[in-house]
Amino acid sequence: MNKPLSEADVRKYNLRIWKIVIGGIALFAIFISMMGFGLFGSLPSFRDIEHPKSNQASEIMADDGRTLGTYFVQNRSNVTYKEISPNVINGLIATEDTRFKDHSGIDFQRTFTIIGYNLIGKKQGGSTITQQLALNLFSEEGRQRNFFKRVMQKFKEWVVAVKLERNYTKEEIITMYLNTVDFGNQAYGIKSAARVYFNTTPDKLTVPQAATLVGMQKGITMYSPTRNPERSKQRRNTVMAMMVKSDFLSQQQFDEEKETPLNLHFNAATVNDGIAPYFRSVLKNDIKTIFEEQGILKPDGTPYDLDRDGLKVYTTLNYEMQEYAEEAQKEYMRILQAQFIKSWKGRNPFKDKALQIEQGVKRSDRYKSLKLEGKTDEEIKTNFNTPTDLTIFTWKGNVDTTMKPIDSVRYYKMLLRNAMMTMDPTNGYVKAWVGGINYEHFKYDQVKMGTRQVGSTAKPFTYAVAVENGFSPCLTVPNVPVTIEGYGDPYTPKSSGVPLAGSITLQKALAYSQNYVTAYLMKQVGPVAVANLATKMGIADVPAYPSICLGSFDASVYNMVGAYGAFANKGIYTKPIYLLKIEDKNGVVLFSQKPIPKPIMSEEVAYVMTRMLKGVVTNGTGSRLNYKYHINAPIGGKTGTTQNNSDGWFMAVTPQLVTGIWTGCEDRAFHFLSTNQGEGANTALPIFAGFIKRVYANPKLKISHADFEAPKSGVSIVFDCNQYQKLEEGPTELDEKLGF
Repeated sequence: MNKPLSEADVRKYNLRIWKIVIGGIALFAIFISMMGFGLFGSLPSFRDIEHPKSNQASEIMADDGRTLGTYFVQNRSNVTYKEISPNVINGLIATEDTRFKDHSGIDFQRTFTIIGYNLIGKKQGGSTITQQLALNLFSEEGRQRNFFKRVMQKFKEWVVAVKLERNYTKEEIITMYLNTVDFGNQAYGIKSAARVYFNTTPDKLTVPQAATLVGMQKGITMYSPTRNPERSKQRRNTVMAMMVKSDFLSQQQFDEEKETPLNLHFNAATVNDGIAPYFRSVLKNDIKTIFEEQGILKPDGTPYDLDRDGLKVYTTLNYEMQEYAEEAQKEYMRILQAQFIKSWKGRNPFKDKALQIEQGVKRSDRYKSLKLEGKTDEEIKTNFNTPTDLTIFTWKGNVDTTMKPIDSVRYYKMLLRNAMMTMDPTNGYVKAWVGGINYEHFKYDQVKMGTRQVGSTAKPFTYAVAVENGFSPCLTVPNVPVTIEGYGDPYTPKSSGVPLAGSITLQKALAYSQNYVTAYLMKQVGPVAVANLATKMGIADVPAYPSICLGSFDASVYNMVGAYGAFANKGIYTKPIYLLKIEDKNGVVLFSQKPIPKPIMSEEVAYVMTRMLKGVVTNGTGSRLNYKYHINAPIGGKTGTTQNNSDGWFMAVTPQLVTGIWTGCEDRAFHFLSTNQGEGANTALPIFAGFIKRVYANPKLKISHADFEAPKSGVSIVFDCNQYQKLEEGPTELDEKLGF
């Protein structure tokens, strides 16, 4: 039988236990201190704590502050505490860290409880929200799987969590957490998650929506609402039940909400998400160029990364107008494509087009990829003639099919392309930009990067020079062939159809796009003056040859819209502008710019040109805007159709908007067979009609039906043809008697 311990023995053992406990605490404190000094691996510095690193998406903003899209490696955009619904905050605290507002980064009470649960086999997570934030921000390797490494990582989290608590408020910490957490499906942060899963913003998340997103943090894949909807719903209800337990939600509301479906509005996040993908692609390249040319660097001297540095890019694009432009294009191009295919029925569009098909093969991604793999030309030819699984674009959506790659090249050669841009002529602000028909399949931007022959849309430049030299729109000219000499070989343009008989006014000649009268004016004013004006209007590389009067040169939609803007803006040219300002993630302005207006013609000449362009729409090649699409507003315009109907154009001017639209195939060798179908009035004008109808129907846009303002100083150029005729005929006998 053991002898009972004496009082001295008890004191001795107690002292020994206390020494062990105190020694253990001291050793642990020394260990934590050593870890804080980085002796067991580097920890973030105070500067790192103040400026935590995270891959943050850069946002492209429309003129009203809405997001057009993002550039990202991780689709992450930050929001402030006030921009997050209380439902999210409450759900997160109730589920992840009920004592969040009371602890200082480490909840020891909860930690020891969790240890107890784990010892009896009930696996529980013990990290506070602050510790989870520490892991998200500073542990690049993620959560360690090795037990001993994970223990060391856990202690580091404690140190970082305490630092975070000392440097940030509770609101800032929970906001940082929600901005950095991964929600799956390329949705990083609550803002991205709200849009990807529910097509909403964080401030509008309902209780069930918030609970769904919070619930995912227990396991992104296991509780994914897209992959495991039933499990996600159960987890959502668990989160709501915990909100009831924490008094964030009433029992009645829980009972009402727990049976509701998930009601996802899922849109997977890709860099092509959002509207205006062509615009955003051009803009990205522009910003890179600006940063390089102006030497704009981060405070640490390294270049900015648009995909990681969370910049805010402010643009001039109008969200609604951009949507309307994309809708109008999609609406009409599917109709036009059907017309195009039907027009070739019974004919072989690829006859004598072997060169174009070969060029198409060599431009394709498949060809470039095979070349990089070291394939020979013969192997590549075999590959292109072997049926394979492909996804092709159609106006009814992507189609998965099996076909020879060479046949897909032929298919795309017969696919009509289209581009459109709209600008406010008063300040040069671009309002809508549609660079192609589908960015996923066709990356090449046709608004600014591509140029095509402009055809008759160039005629107003010659008319403007003539008006500036005293020619009245009411001047009558014989509509007969004209030969222009003195600039190389004699130039005698042909008519683009049956010419109007007899003598006609300049106004009528422009309205009906008569080549002979345009050539007559070119002969009077000379190509140098016309080329100079076109250059002043922002169109580069216009040669001083007589043929430019009929649009023999190439230009982009971007430059043509800028040029026509001078007519609408009282003779003042403003280069189209679409980038206003770039800020870093802290709101520091890195770059800004303003439009630079340049007077290039008198207000009087510009006003007369707008009246002549209105004549094209009221009684000319653009008249279907009125009689077919019933748009009765003071709109000026000019259609354009190039040789063989390869390109169709329509330029439209109003006092508040100038729009340019081009339609054609990728290769000029493929085109409509008849001018009736291939002219700009049929291939481009209807898209403008669909766009402007939507614009006029939205009163928020404040685009009025007001006419162009006449110069306050008056107009000396006679554009009233009745008055002009009287002046030409001279004073009548009655006029003389009355003293006129």
